[in-house]
Amino acid sequence: MRHSLTISWRWVAAALFLFIPFGFAASATWTQTETSVRAIVSGIVSYTRWPGLQSQPTLCIFSTSRFTQVLSGSDNVPLSYIPIIVHNAQEALGAGCNALYFGNESPESQQELINAFHSRPLLLISEQNSQCQIGSAFCLIFDSARVRFAVNLDALSRSGVRVNPDVLMLARNPKHE
Repeated sequence: MRHSLTISWRWVAAALFLFIPFGFAASATWTQTETSVRAIVSGIVSYTRWPGLQSQPTLCIFSTSRFTQVLSGSDNVPLSYIPIIVHNAQEALGAGCNALYFGNESPESQQELINAFHSRPLLLISEQNSQCQIGSAFCLIFDSARVRFAVNLDALSRSGVRVNPDVLMLARNPKHE
């Protein structure tokens, strides 16, 4: 089952307030798309809970991502996660990831890596999985002037993490599509 949300640039400003309890100021050099991606990813991570995790989650960001710099916190603004850049599946498996952010990895590659984590609670976000039917639980979709995200509820239910229902309700809200 897939639900998507289209985020207009006006909504991004509201999302920053809603999603980011830690607050952040976007770098003056970031594009609107980069600002939206960081807001969406930070929001999803900050409203996700892992069983037994007492500290900030570790977000492993694949180096194939177009948004590695934005998501890695290169602006020294506090994030809702600890970013680690990984270059391949072996690095991701050894990095202690609580969440994975996929770049150009295919949905099939995403699924193979997910299976290698052996039922460990894991939040999965992708920027190159527009169908969002296998692989990641959250998939970013880029249109000319908007960033949307889709939710694969089946993948999310198997992930072992709990996402605040308000985030899921945003994906179901038709006025944002």
